[in-house]
Amino acid sequence: MATKSESTIERGEIFDLLSNHRRRYAIHYCKREDEPVELGDLAEHVAAWELDKDVAELTSAERKRVYTSLQQTHLPTLERADMIEFDDRTIELTDEASDLEVYLDVVPGDSIPWGLYYLGLSAVGFVVMAGVWLEVVPTETVPAVGWATLVVGLFAASAVVHVVQNRRMRLGEMERPP
Repeated sequence: MATKSESTIERGEIFDLLSNHRRRYAIHYCKREDEPVELGDLAEHVAAWELDKDVAELTSAERKRVYTSLQQTHLPTLERADMIEFDDRTIELTDEASDLEVYLDVVPGDSIPWGLYYLGLSAVGFVVMAGVWLEVVPTETVPAVGWATLVVGLFAASAVVHVVQNRRMRLGEMERPP
């Protein structure tokens, strides 16, 4: 794989590259395959994801539209950013493309952002601990250390879920791109 002479890429450039779903899908497919891919195969999978179809259900026109767009616009853009090497038929990720997963934290539409979740969890923890200190929360049945353990346990369980979800949502980690 090729490497970029400069080891960092500007965050704004990464956001710009990933702002287009075809480029995200192309990177996702290349990461998932983990080897050089043919433009035709890439175009089929990108078209299938865009149209929410199986590759076998795609028409020739659907394939060609995505193929042309990738070949003329999106792959040259990724190549100029040193994310891929592209020789008109074969696409290979560069080492620089591995930096992309650092910036992806996808929040599904039906969930709340993790920062807001942890803020709420902190508020609940604060209320519980304040209740223990003010002796409003019963400590006869559950000692103060038990309440503290519960709060820490909630944070630990949440962190584990957060880490697992983020690993699954990386480009190239699941069947469909995030």
